[in-house]
Amino acid sequence: MKFTSLRIISKDIKAAVAFYEQAIGLNTQWYTEDFAELSTDSITIAIGSVRTMQLFSEGLTDFTGTKSTIIEFMVKDVDTEYERIKNTGVHIIQEPTTMPWGNRSLLFSDPDGHMINFFTPVSAEAVQKFS
Repeated sequence: MKFTSLRIISKDIKAAVAFYEQAIGLNTQWYTEDFAELSTDSITIAIGSVRTMQLFSEGLTDFTGTKSTIIEFMVKDVDTEYERIKNTGVHIIQEPTTMPWGNRSLLFSDPDGHMINFFTPVSAEAVQKFS
């Protein structure tokens, strides 16, 4: 099994795509007006409109961001990323903070309320883990 994609469902796909393009600096491949993808070297972030869920089941129509899942990106320098995005209208949940497990983390949310963590390993153990 190979984990290849994370799909985010958005009430406003154009706003969500623009947010992710700006936040992670990737270009989007649009497949339809209801489905787009941004690809990194390790995973694809798929963004679908709420309408795409009707293809799976008619009962799947109520979507809001979750506070129980965090989408995480390891970045070279979390403080630099914070300076880059802090004045772009992003909802910052927590400014860069060094966590007890050795990562320096920045927590913010996308336009649909999904939480995103940019982190940089800073302790010797964390650096080794991600080397």
